[in-house]
Amino acid sequence: MIQDPFFYLVSIPAVLIVGISKGGLGGGLGLIAVPLMALAVPPTTAAAIMLPILCLMDLVGLWKYRGLGDKSSLGVLLPAAVVGIILGALTFRYLSDDHIRLIVGTIAILFTLNYYLRSRGRGARAPSRIRGSLWGSLAGFTSFSVHAGGAPLNIYLLPLRLEKADYIATTIVFFAAVNYIKLVPYTLLGQFNSDLLLTSAVLAIFAPVGVLSGAWLQHRINQQLFYHLCYGFLLLAGIKLYYDALG
Repeated sequence: MIQDPFFYLVSIPAVLIVGISKGGLGGGLGLIAVPLMALAVPPTTAAAIMLPILCLMDLVGLWKYRGLGDKSSLGVLLPAAVVGIILGALTFRYLSDDHIRLIVGTIAILFTLNYYLRSRGRGARAPSRIRGSLWGSLAGFTSFSVHAGGAPLNIYLLPLRLEKADYIATTIVFFAAVNYIKLVPYTLLGQFNSDLLLTSAVLAIFAPVGVLSGAWLQHRINQQLFYHLCYGFLLLAGIKLYYDALG
């Protein structure tokens, strides 16, 4: 089990933020976990620790939002995500920790800039099998590598302007399926060991707390302020990872 206090200083808030995001804000901040944890451990280690925790969060979210979700979008996104997961597993051995840091840092920075700079007020976009397959496969690939599938998934889903509950439920179902599928290649690639799983078990205490808090806060928190703060921290984490990879 990891003993470094700094690891828990960054990991506990990361788990809580991801849980709150999954429970009430559509899971868009799932990206924040690995960059924050990677400030204390290698990105691949952070991803392995987070996967069982994400699976637990998904179970809580599935129960909370049962019966909701956009089934037509899921029918396009999930098969494409499986392709992305397979590609991620096949290329895993060719990526060093610095490569992963660059990928995570780039995604974190671009996703944050997209959040702050994207235009608002556009009308709803019609569903598209082509766009859904493209962004779904990219979501599967980035989710496998660093649990950062929220960015490409949201690029497809947000313009559809789904009802809030259906949007949140769609993201929960998508990542529940993706995360449980990822358990197979993660195991085959030797990503898990007893120390990491014990660390996951300790941090998992905060998983249902985060998800249920997110569901409770959905109608009680200033969502814009929450996102501004979290994306600000995400931008700083992305810049730090970029600096570490190139240093």
